[in-house]
Amino acid sequence: MDNPALPKYCDLKNYEGTFLISGLINDLIMANDYINSVKKQFEMYKVLGERAMAQVPDDKLFWQYNDDSNSIATIVKHLAGNMLSRWTDFLTTDGEKEWRDREAEFDNDIKSRAELMDIWNKGWACLFSAINQVTDDDLQRLIYIRNMGHTVMEAINRQVTHYPYHVGQIVFIAKMVSGSEWVSLSIPRSESKKYNEAKFAQPKHKEHFADEYLKGDGPKV
Repeated sequence: MDNPALPKYCDLKNYEGTFLISGLINDLIMANDYINSVKKQFEMYKVLGERAMAQVPDDKLFWQYNDDSNSIATIVKHLAGNMLSRWTDFLTTDGEKEWRDREAEFDNDIKSRAELMDIWNKGWACLFSAINQVTDDDLQRLIYIRNMGHTVMEAINRQVTHYPYHVGQIVFIAKMVSGSEWVSLSIPRSESKKYNEAKFAQPKHKEHFADEYLKGDGPKV
């Protein structure tokens, strides 16, 4: 029986297979867009942290505001420790590894910039190695962090919010210890109007917000 609410050309018997295929294709596109988007966000925050630390004198990487505060080096240790734990065997083991010593991550005992950057790079390398293996079919799989079930997408989102929190701390400390030598990583003060005018002079287009930063232009928020 025809459905009077549907146009005559909308024959569900003929088109339901097409609708199903179209929906599956859209799901695949969205999943790929999601994975590519989070990769770019991780890449952006990695570069942001590196550009901030590059402006900091070596000795200031280990500076603490007080005994209860973390230095840039300590934050790097914590980030790397979290990354190694969360992303090692990401799809098959609990994200809080038995071998992780979280308390030791907050000991301010890194001795040099080279050691700091080695630790930083090992954490990010573990993350990117793992996420590059994630497919759209994995996103709804159930994995665990401290026995708490997450879909793979939820676990990724958890880290997408955690790492910028700490990178922001690195940027704040870097700006504070660099003083007048600091070079802005975003739109400098008094430059917002000029920046917006240049942006709105361009035609509307689709571009990931991290792209301009990864190309070297910086995040503009």
